[in-house]
Amino acid sequence: MLIDAHAHLDFADYGSDLPSVIQRAKEAGLVHVVLVGQWREPGQEGPAGMAAARGALELSRTDPGFFSATAGIHPHDAARATAEDLRELETICAESGVVAVGECGLDYHYDRSPREVQRERFAEQIRLARRLRKPIVVHTREADDDTASLLEKEMGQESGVVHCFTGDWAAAQRYLSLGLYISLSGVLTFKAADALRDAARRIPLERLLVETDCPFLAPVPHRGKRNEPAYVAFTATRLAELRETPLAEIERVTTANARRALRLNATGA
Repeated sequence: MLIDAHAHLDFADYGSDLPSVIQRAKEAGLVHVVLVGQWREPGQEGPAGMAAARGALELSRTDPGFFSATAGIHPHDAARATAEDLRELETICAESGVVAVGECGLDYHYDRSPREVQRERFAEQIRLARRLRKPIVVHTREADDDTASLLEKEMGQESGVVHCFTGDWAAAQRYLSLGLYISLSGVLTFKAADALRDAARRIPLERLLVETDCPFLAPVPHRGKRNEPAYVAFTATRLAELRETPLAEIERVTTANARRALRLNATGA
């Protein structure tokens, strides 16, 4: 009984075997998958712009008991998204099948958009979540101070999730103080992730989610391969080991947390 709190199953990586991927997820015990829709640059495979973000919503409608959707503009794309894209994003996020705004945030590792523009787009999406009274799904990489500062300034009462958290305990504490939930990915199983594992032991269990961020970041023993929702079980198992807690309890609590953080019960999850 697990929820994959962050997956990109509308990506071309699953173009040849998506039904099998979904079946394996269900066989692995998953009860729900959150599909993350995002703006896509023209020239990539499939629809471009905000039309690409609708892909997650359309896929979620094929099995609304098992899927829900989000939509956002990733920090990588902040400089290319237009004012019209932001208006379309609001239209998409207002739909009942969309449970949250995002992923959105700051990425200072790749800096594919200027940092000032990243901050502007992130603030706009935080305000959008506040207007729509929906949670926000936050992407942050090597930018915890600025990410937390913008959330402190702009976020309302709706809270949200820091997805694929890779920071340390100090960073986690700041997000927790804002009422945010923290989602752990397959990075938890990576050899060099000692600071993250330390944080995972300390974060209150009632504030933790698990995710794949597939097709990226496949956990050990599948590292380097295409990730998929069924593999969230490896992250949950590692979390159980770190916290010396029965796996069944990790499954139960992280599932309840995902439902609460992203209001999944409202979509039938």
